[in-house]
Amino acid sequence: MPSSPYTCILWDVDGTIADASAGILPRLRRVFASYGLPEPDAAELSLWIGPPMHESFQRRAGLTSQQAHEAVDRYRELAAADGYAAAVTIYPGVPEVLRAVQATGIPQSTASTKPENQVRAILEHYGLIDVFTAVSGARPVPEGRTDGKSFVIGQAMDRLRAAGVDTSRPVLIGDRHHDVDGGAEHGIPVIFVDWGFGEPQEADGAALRAADPESLRALLLN
Repeated sequence: MPSSPYTCILWDVDGTIADASAGILPRLRRVFASYGLPEPDAAELSLWIGPPMHESFQRRAGLTSQQAHEAVDRYRELAAADGYAAAVTIYPGVPEVLRAVQATGIPQSTASTKPENQVRAILEHYGLIDVFTAVSGARPVPEGRTDGKSFVIGQAMDRLRAAGVDTSRPVLIGDRHHDVDGGAEHGIPVIFVDWGFGEPQEADGAALRAADPESLRALLLN
């Protein structure tokens, strides 16, 4: 039976497990149009995938906090109308890694800033919900606030502990600097995956890098 240097594994979702860009980008274009904003090019839009959307609407679109809150609401209405799993694909090879980890008995949790109901919908659609001991995503929050990476990581750890999981040697898998930064806040090492949406420099500070799912599997199990 393979073993692991980790007692539990946390997973980012967008850009790590799932590619939701085919649905995210058209919705963003519609929200941009509703504010009369010029449509950015595809390269710019890809930078929106992963970070908290409330933050991106302010930093990248120049909206106020109030406008960003409204824009996120508009975006989520479009996502609900489309169906949360619509136009979402799972990266080839990742389900096999998830199942291999599950087979060893190592508990896993998501740690995603995507709304938790959307995370659940994607995992259920692709038959992966049973892989996870806990699911952690962003909550519906009061106006002007948003759950960032540090929160969802902490929430994941709390839920794993509540389930009786040994959280003494965790690791987080992600594809953006938000994952690296959020992991650092909790003293959790990060494995940065190269198949997501992050730029190469976003891996700075990560403990390890994985070029593909098979490489990731080798880092998690031995």
